[in-house]
Amino acid sequence: MTAPLRLGIAGLGTVGTGIIRIIQEHGQMLAARAGRPVQIVAVSARSNNKDRGVALDGYAWESDPVALAKRDDIDVFVEVMGGHEGPARAATLAALDSGKDIVTANKALLAIHGNEIAAKAEGAGRVLRFEAAVAGGIPVIKALTEGLAGNRITRVMGVMNGSCNYILTRMESAGLTYEEVFEEARALGYLEADPQLDVGGIDAGHKLSLLSAIAFGSKVDFTAVELEGIGAITIEDIRHAADLGFRIKLLGVAQLTGRGLEQRMTPCLVPAHSPLGQLQGGTNMVVLEGDAVGQIVLRGPGAGSGPTASAIMSDVIDIARGIRMPTFGIPATSLVAQPAARSAVPAPYYIRMQLDDKPGALAKVARILGDNGISIDRMRQYGHDGSAAPVLIVTHKTMRSAVELALEALPQTAVVTGETVALRIESL
Repeated sequence: MTAPLRLGIAGLGTVGTGIIRIIQEHGQMLAARAGRPVQIVAVSARSNNKDRGVALDGYAWESDPVALAKRDDIDVFVEVMGGHEGPARAATLAALDSGKDIVTANKALLAIHGNEIAAKAEGAGRVLRFEAAVAGGIPVIKALTEGLAGNRITRVMGVMNGSCNYILTRMESAGLTYEEVFEEARALGYLEADPQLDVGGIDAGHKLSLLSAIAFGSKVDFTAVELEGIGAITIEDIRHAADLGFRIKLLGVAQLTGRGLEQRMTPCLVPAHSPLGQLQGGTNMVVLEGDAVGQIVLRGPGAGSGPTASAIMSDVIDIARGIRMPTFGIPATSLVAQPAARSAVPAPYYIRMQLDDKPGALAKVARILGDNGISIDRMRQYGHDGSAAPVLIVTHKTMRSAVELALEALPQTAVVTGETVALRIESL
């Protein structure tokens, strides 16, 4: 009988227990699909006396994940602790030093240290797999490295943080403010302990940087991802966008341009009738575009015990089958350090401002836009309180740099009050 693939699991939160549950409930099915049994040998977590809803008495216990990583009786170190430093990084490196393959759900670790860890793994002849680190249960990494391997990828984009999508769609459906839905999401446990990881776009930015590396053969460069959270989005913006035929999403976009690799995770307007515009609640969606295949859309749960554990097990089964490939699809030594390009592709913009109710006010705004090479496609003015009125402008395609120059100049007109918001309108 073929020897079993032996796992050591570090982290027994919702994902770790989800992995255990799949193996305990579907052992025969997994063995048939993998060609060999898959078994858990040892586990590690902060506390060993907590009821986690799964039986752990058949597994060896290690209080230190580094000790788990070094055990001679495991073949694959499964890291689902999280965090880009500390125990997660130390245990991952120790596992590689001890000749183990790695399966991880840790997007932060790979976004910050991925180049180093991938090079170390490949240099040691080990496999590092991370399907669960990006978009939960959606098999987007397999799609890029396998299904679309014959394509030159032209663009990757998507909604990659379910908490942000929940907040934005809940604001629209219930007519609630950002602050109200933020507190609701926090109470429901939808947000990280540090909510800025979610609403600031950091979590989704980690994911985008990993997809960029695979799609464009580039070194992982999270520091080059343009990040803007959803905290400035108001219920009025959501209503105005809907009035114009759009919805607002925290959208990740990566594309290789003549200026370099553009990576941004920012609020954007997308057509309301598009697949991204129709995406509701905590669901994720990734759109991949290739020169041969055209555009494909992958949709599914982006987090949670079952979906993330499902992604972990897909990597485990591949290792059990003997499938071995470079971490990012091509050897780590072949990854290219691409120059960072910030909003290098022109696009229309939605601009919302409060305009004083004075003669000639709109003409002053139009002149500022014109001076920066921005032409107006359409404009709407809404009711006002007697002193100022919200004005919406949709521009023709322009560069982000031109929009920023115009935003800097608008306060000098003395007719624009409050904060002006500019959101890119993404074509699909």
